[in-house]
Amino acid sequence: MTLSQQDFSFVAGLVRREASIVLAPGKEYLVEARLIPVARQVGAASVTEFLANIQRRPDPTHQRMIIDALTTNETSWFRDREPFTALTEQILPDLISSRATSRKLRFWSAACSSGQEPYSLAITLQQAMPAGWNYEIVGSDISTEMIKRAEAGEYSQVEINRGLPAAQLVHYFERAGAHWRIAPSLRRNVSFTRLNLCAPLPPMPPFDVVFLRNVLIYFDVDTKRTVLRNIGRMLRPDGWLFLGAAETTIGIDDNYERVVAGRTSAYRLKSAVPAGTARKG
Repeated sequence: MTLSQQDFSFVAGLVRREASIVLAPGKEYLVEARLIPVARQVGAASVTEFLANIQRRPDPTHQRMIIDALTTNETSWFRDREPFTALTEQILPDLISSRATSRKLRFWSAACSSGQEPYSLAITLQQAMPAGWNYEIVGSDISTEMIKRAEAGEYSQVEINRGLPAAQLVHYFERAGAHWRIAPSLRRNVSFTRLNLCAPLPPMPPFDVVFLRNVLIYFDVDTKRTVLRNIGRMLRPDGWLFLGAAETTIGIDDNYERVVAGRTSAYRLKSAVPAGTARKG
């Protein structure tokens, strides 16, 4: 049974209001498929009954379950690989040179899903940073369920097989029954918090590198502009921002400059880009 237009409009409005995600007409089947397990979990006979109950008696917990179900959580270890290579070969040497006094770097995985990206960052930094240096990684996501999963740091074999090299599995994970769990030595440098990137952000110390990959594609232009402005306030003046391969700040936020970073590109605040730096776009 396909969702009624009224039910779809209710869900689309809720997701747009709470997560700034646009569900265009034609997504009715997707919405229904994502909400079937949620309806079953709360004891409703169908998605239609579940949504009717919420519309009669709004329930913040059930509304949050809808948002969690409709948030895209596609992820893998070292996804797209090139940003991690650029981080190791170009960006870390630059930051290590400029942070010699503090000997500490801060990273933000700004849409961390179930945690593979921030833990991939942690593995990269464990291997690449000089002795005596410290790092901190903050992972954030709008989905409460994803934050819980990331904090647990436990993954099935199928999830592990999505991009994690065997040598790193042996070194940075430990067995947890049929699953694999992040080793404490890696976990202690990573923290997680639930954040809506479109809303005013809580006070946080600034970050040296922000990964905001494959997030902006779900927003309209005004929301993209809001998110980039929020991120810019959290980025050190000479920090680095990574977006997804299909994303850009060009034509959206003129405070950023796209620059070459290895075989990919990254973004820096324009005040941080020295004359003669290779640019893209």
